[in-house]
Amino acid sequence: MSGAPKLLSSDAADSEARPVLMPGGNQAKSPAAAAQKPVSKPLNKTECLEVAGSEKKKKKAASSAADLPLIRSSLIALSAFRRHDLLSQPNLSMNASCSSDASTDSFCSQSSTGRIGRTSLTRQSSQKTIKIVAKAEKDVPPAELFQGKRKCAWVTPSTESCYATFHDEEWGVPIHDDKKLFELLVLSGALAELTWPVILNKRHMFRDVFFKFDPVAVSKLNEKKIVASGSIGSSLLSEPKLRAIVENARKMLKIINEFGSFDRYCWSFVNYKPIVCEFRYPRQVPVRTAKADAMSKDLVRRGFRSVGPTVIYSFMQAAGLTNDHLISCFRFKECVAAASLSAGGSLEVKVTNNLKANENLIMQEGVELELSRGAEKVSLS
Repeated sequence: MSGAPKLLSSDAADSEARPVLMPGGNQAKSPAAAAQKPVSKPLNKTECLEVAGSEKKKKKAASSAADLPLIRSSLIALSAFRRHDLLSQPNLSMNASCSSDASTDSFCSQSSTGRIGRTSLTRQSSQKTIKIVAKAEKDVPPAELFQGKRKCAWVTPSTESCYATFHDEEWGVPIHDDKKLFELLVLSGALAELTWPVILNKRHMFRDVFFKFDPVAVSKLNEKKIVASGSIGSSLLSEPKLRAIVENARKMLKIINEFGSFDRYCWSFVNYKPIVCEFRYPRQVPVRTAKADAMSKDLVRRGFRSVGPTVIYSFMQAAGLTNDHLISCFRFKECVAAASLSAGGSLEVKVTNNLKANENLIMQEGVELELSRGAEKVSLS
């Protein structure tokens, strides 16, 4: 007789998974089986290389997509500010601004075609760029147009009134008065330490210190009193500049004794008629010229100080020896008319001098004829 059968307790855990019916049928896995990871087959070398290449491509695409907002924002800022700078500079023509727009457009086209990033720029970014550029164009004032008149590009609405008045009334007008020429020579020399607006604001002080620029009175000034600390002269310019003005007045008297006037000496370097340059852009206006170099060298040879080529060319511009107004400026034609009048006056003087010389020659020839006839009569008798 066999023994009693063995009973298995319900608490004991089965070592093997039982086939239990689940909602998915017999194909469904038990929780323990589902927790187990499926065993993957080992990859060969070619598959490993393909997987690595795909991962690299994904990383590059992600990095380019991440950098795209930075490129987009920098592109917008660069195009806006570059257009703003081009519009704010008066010495650049519209061709320059158009070329800058073309360069920015080509840059945008490159970015849209994928040369910069794989994704193209959206329409929203381009619309923002257009809005920023339009706003920059509105903020920039119209170049050269001021108070209903077109002026030189360096005269803007923010220019000080004294400098604007100097440009509208004095700068470029031919001057033939010795005192006025000496004043402009002194003020041009002060440009080495000051600017035109500052000099013009202190112009009354210059006239008081230097006796309204009378070269005779200035040549007799005591240099120690002018350069003394606390004096008005010391508040205007440095000591070397003040001493140079007094010395230049003394040398100027020598030129007046030699040429008859300082006016005749200065205008001899431009053949006694103003130079009309007809510049269109401020960048074309030179800082010095060959004629300025020649005048500077001759003045230095005569003992003048602080009369470099740049100072002399500024003096020539202010005294009207050269007309450097831009052709778009309303003062250009006015200075040309004044130059023609001054040239006509000098031509009249030359014509009268030539007539007088011809009359003298005719009188001398008549006297010589009478003397020769008298000598013939004496020889015949």
